[in-house]
Amino acid sequence: MPYGSLSLPTRIFLLAWNTGRNRITGAPDLHFAVRACALAELAQRGIVSDVDGIVTPVFGARTGDPVLDGVLELVEESRPRKWRAWITHKARATQDDVRDQLVSEGYLRSERARVFGIFPSRRYELERAGYVEVLHAEALAVLRGPVPVSEVPAGDAALVVCAATGKLRGIVSGKDRRQYKERLDALTDRAGAPAPELPELMRALRKALASAVSSAEAARASSGGGGGG
Repeated sequence: MPYGSLSLPTRIFLLAWNTGRNRITGAPDLHFAVRACALAELAQRGIVSDVDGIVTPVFGARTGDPVLDGVLELVEESRPRKWRAWITHKARATQDDVRDQLVSEGYLRSERARVFGIFPSRRYELERAGYVEVLHAEALAVLRGPVPVSEVPAGDAALVVCAATGKLRGIVSGKDRRQYKERLDALTDRAGAPAPELPELMRALRKALASAVSSAEAARASSGGGGGG
């Protein structure tokens, strides 16, 4: 994918962007998918691992990427947690860090605005729609083929699995999730290609993300906010 040094969490944030409406749509639990992508990339880099179900960092290790390093520091400084807890704990802070990084690197533009003409806020607009459209097309190619799963880069596999499991409906519909279930299972294992112990870790991460999203959907439904799909 033509994104140079962009990390998985920044790429999934861009995947959620609707270029026609110039805003994020169909991704109420994007912050969980962003955090899951950060954990997936850290695991693929060998900087976090699974020890009896606990997310365990290599203390003092850093990637040079501000978002990934922010998650690493949080894991280091906090009490031990399992994968699902780390997908949800302060996940919106990671999403905010992703958005700030994309602004600093020119993918988004930030403008001051006022809600109801009174309350100060910020509005974000996409600056590189062409890149996002390519990212969309390549993610769908990973999901649907025809490239064999064995030839998909591990990072791209993790990206698409997190997009599907996180229910980013603007890029992976419910029909896609059902139709390509077996391929998503294979892509989950492919995401763990960098090391023998990683496929099992990626399966655990995917299960944890699915659980977090299901709980959020149930909470919205009970409060009348919907959120199925």
